[in-house]
Amino acid sequence: MNITFKLFATLTDYLPVEARRSNQISLDVAADASINQIIEPFGMPPKLVHLVLVNGKYIAPEDRGTTTLVDGDVLAIWPPVAGG
Repeated sequence: MNITFKLFATLTDYLPVEARRSNQISLDVAADASINQIIEPFGMPPKLVHLVLVNGKYIAPEDRGTTTLVDGDVLAIWPPVAGG
């Protein structure tokens, strides 16, 4: 199945170079792949995977190992942000 994978802010560095400008890529993933399994190959440190949304809905850290997606979903991830 095909999903859209979006990374924001400093996490865009974990995308392939050609995708960094648009901050997203299309991914073909297994239907039974959890969110954690989808993001693991990108090598992001877990402490940087802060805000995770599927189609705009927040997914809590404890649910990311069991939540799966469906064809056409959008998985978006933000790092922790600090203001100043």
